[in-house]
Amino acid sequence: MGIVERIALWATALMNSAGYPGLFVLMTMESMVFPVPSEAVMPFAGFLIVSDRFSWAGAILASSLGTMTGSLASYALGRWGGYPFVLRFGKFFLLDREHLDFTVRWFSRRGELTIFVSRFIPVVRHLISIPAGVGRMNVWKFSLYTLLGGTLWNTFVLFCGVWLKERWSVVQSYTHEIDLAVLVLLVLGAAWWFVRQVRRRRKKAVALPPAP
Repeated sequence: MGIVERIALWATALMNSAGYPGLFVLMTMESMVFPVPSEAVMPFAGFLIVSDRFSWAGAILASSLGTMTGSLASYALGRWGGYPFVLRFGKFFLLDREHLDFTVRWFSRRGELTIFVSRFIPVVRHLISIPAGVGRMNVWKFSLYTLLGGTLWNTFVLFCGVWLKERWSVVQSYTHEIDLAVLVLLVLGAAWWFVRQVRRRRKKAVALPPAP
């Protein structure tokens, strides 16, 4: 059984037993760093709409509240813990104050679009709230664009769940391929970041004047 399928079964069991609060908890986790993708949660909320356990309004409200809660928690983590963490431990992750300054500049200029678009990108949506907090993005703008993007995405995946109710066996046949694709993307992304930072540090070392 693949990772996506395991998470999907767990999410279904939680929503079946807890109802809307279960959906709220799952989407709160989805908007933080927990490996709970909305693609493994919202379709089953759609299944429960078809079976009259959930309503459209209730599912959208619970998922949007969960998205906002998890995103704001991650934002707070970045805002009040990001700078001290990077300044103290960043060298172990190839991060330094220059990265923090770049993050602040980025979110001051393009924060709204970044947050909105990120809600539609797998993996990125789990993490983007932390750099938004590190970048000191205006919390009201952050909340607005998180709510807009998150609600649109959640509603789209919810609709897919309703439409796929009788076609889930087709989706299941691709879960292993989805697991592999996500793993490959994560490994490639981590490798690219590591190589880029090593090269950057080497260039800085070469550019430094020799010690007297």
